[in-house]
Amino acid sequence: MSKMHATITAAGHYAPEKLLTNADLEKMVDTTDEWIRTRTGIVERHILEGGALSDMAVPAITRMLKNSGIGPEEIDLIIVATISPDMFFPSTACIIQEKIGAKKAWGFDLSAACSGFLYALVVGAQFVENGSYRKVVVVGGDVMSRIADYTDRNNCILFGDAAAAVLLEPTEDTSLGILDHVLYADGSGGKVLYMKGGGSLNPPTHETVDKGMHYLYQDGKAVFKVAVIGMAEASAEIMKRNGLTGKDVDWLVPHQANLRIIDACAERMELEKSKVMVNIDRYGNTTNATIPMCLSEWWQAGKLRKGQTIVLASFGAGFTWGAVLVKWNAENVAQN
Repeated sequence: MSKMHATITAAGHYAPEKLLTNADLEKMVDTTDEWIRTRTGIVERHILEGGALSDMAVPAITRMLKNSGIGPEEIDLIIVATISPDMFFPSTACIIQEKIGAKKAWGFDLSAACSGFLYALVVGAQFVENGSYRKVVVVGGDVMSRIADYTDRNNCILFGDAAAAVLLEPTEDTSLGILDHVLYADGSGGKVLYMKGGGSLNPPTHETVDKGMHYLYQDGKAVFKVAVIGMAEASAEIMKRNGLTGKDVDWLVPHQANLRIIDACAERMELEKSKVMVNIDRYGNTTNATIPMCLSEWWQAGKLRKGQTIVLASFGAGFTWGAVLVKWNAENVAQN
């Protein structure tokens, strides 16, 4: 049997209608539009009113299915990368499976913070490459507005809500698809980026709520320093071991956490800014949705074409970080 590569054949995304602009935040916390723009690159974010993660994931998958031309009954496996599932259990993957009618699919959730989508993409690719399944849906999404403290001006300005999905299928053309990956973790980073409340360590009580333990905590300066190095070094490593230079890369798809981190990563790879996918200005940091959102938007706009070389790079709590090398294999699509 010929070796198979897992390849992305379709993508779809969804962001809620409600916008939270920098001007809105000026009325909520001590900040300014200029301060936010210059330090993060963010102008506005989308906020989910009511509902849960699955209510964003379902329209994202529905759009992806429309773009791919397949039905939900053809899906074999659903992997959901998130840190804000609908609930602890059942998994959001099971909830999505029922909502979209993917009756023969099984699924599970995966947690690796902002690197979750890359982790899930690599895991999903293994099932395709070993011949277990032919149609794997990888979802990245988060409802960050539910765990952001809107009295903390340093953190609440960063996050938004969205979901996106990609379809993995096999190809015998080993020059296409997911070609390589490097993934890392360093548990010592848990001290500077976490949410203490809600788990078995600190189950919900009046005390944990009163202490704000169910909000995300981040030491921004500490995270920034290691994120710049982690994303840049992982991207440079995957290029080096595949004999690539900046001229060989068509697109860098970085996690959209901070524009300054994105710029530093591109500089390390010696990439022109025109080769970097950036939508942080319109969505903020949607955590697990950032990378697949970019892929979906650029593909549906006709900017991402078959045969192009792409590097996906991310960094998140844990710490977790890594990069994935992809040779794009989805045909052009003209969708709204």
